[in-house]
Amino acid sequence: MSIGNLDQSLYANVNKVNPSPCILLFDLKTGGHHPSYIRHLVNYCCDQKLPINLDIVVSPKFIDEHADVVEIPIKRNQSQIRFISITVEEYAHLLNAGSLLHKIFREWKLYCQYARVLQATHCLLMYLDTLQLPIALGEQSPCPFSGIYFRPTFHYKDFNDYTFSVQDIFRGWRQKLILHRVLNNPQFHCLFSLDNLATQYIKKLHSHAKIINLADPVKTYNSEQEKIEVLRQEIGIGKDKKIFLLFGKITSRKGIYKLLDAIKILPEEVCQKICLLLVGSIVQKDKLLVQSQIEIISQSLPIEIITCDKFIVEEQVHLYFQLSDVILAPYQKHVGMSGILLLAAAAKKPVLASNYGLMGQLVRQNKLGIPVDSTSHEAIANSMTYFIDNHKKPADIFDLKLINDFVEQNSVDNFSHTLFQNICTEIKTDFL
Repeated sequence: MSIGNLDQSLYANVNKVNPSPCILLFDLKTGGHHPSYIRHLVNYCCDQKLPINLDIVVSPKFIDEHADVVEIPIKRNQSQIRFISITVEEYAHLLNAGSLLHKIFREWKLYCQYARVLQATHCLLMYLDTLQLPIALGEQSPCPFSGIYFRPTFHYKDFNDYTFSVQDIFRGWRQKLILHRVLNNPQFHCLFSLDNLATQYIKKLHSHAKIINLADPVKTYNSEQEKIEVLRQEIGIGKDKKIFLLFGKITSRKGIYKLLDAIKILPEEVCQKICLLLVGSIVQKDKLLVQSQIEIISQSLPIEIITCDKFIVEEQVHLYFQLSDVILAPYQKHVGMSGILLLAAAAKKPVLASNYGLMGQLVRQNKLGIPVDSTSHEAIANSMTYFIDNHKKPADIFDLKLINDFVEQNSVDNFSHTLFQNICTEIKTDFL
């Protein structure tokens, strides 16, 4: 049974005697990195033939939108790996919560319910951040559990060029207070931190839990020039243009408005050399304004702006990065890691990225490109001009050795191995 709800057939199934321990992955989100992470872990479990049962509890929306991931264990004849959807009614009840606080406590209650019925030996919360408060104050988990931690900010004050507000100080204090409670939960075993610069700070909170650096997984691909050329022709980009790529869901948070404001002040001779490629769905509330601004810019400046307003399947994502010359990541006060940095590094392309927080620190530390004050359209415009005027990438902003090391540290195998090795150790299961 690969997909099921909490019906009588599932109760009958879990009550059968099965000597292998059961690891439960719990993730009710559907976008961004979530399907990719689950895909990597399912493939790794299949490849390594781990002596475990793996139950993945997801939402009905995940089943609908990511059938390719759900079908992996079916196609590979791995019956010990099952996708289990919460019910449509449970999902609707979760989404209709009156507030974020109600929502996270309802999500925690669902986790406890499914962990109990599925008789999980150990659970991995795929997104620990939003569940910390119910872990600290809600009902006890029915089994030992671990979690992936994405977005600590209490260490940002020690980063270069960081200016923090009273609000930032309060947020950092609150994060540490709640996290300390989570780490001292008797059922909590391992915190896997995607922000490796935060690990030393988290360890100072003192708990029995293990604090472990976790790779943010990125796949590498060989250059596929024929496919890249076909993509260029399909999109209709001139060969003499330098391509600046903004990839992913297009929102104000991604810096689209600051980017368009920057283009408005570029000299005409710079505009003539640029193709701005916007790839990804434009969120509905921003669509009309973004499209109208693009139309105004296109009528007044000799710049090529191309939008691909659609979802890009994972197998094609790397082609857009290999096609491009500069990857744009002018996020507005972004907290946590960014997959865009890793995709750019894997394609060996420089970034023009926000200098804020972890993102800015990683760009500087690994010489991935130019970190800028992304709240300033003038700073963005100056950096775009720099990339046009400088055909060679100076070593002070782009270092292939550091970039290759950065990609290797964040390999898919490293990510999957770290998670399964530590969890299997916790449940005293052999791990090869």
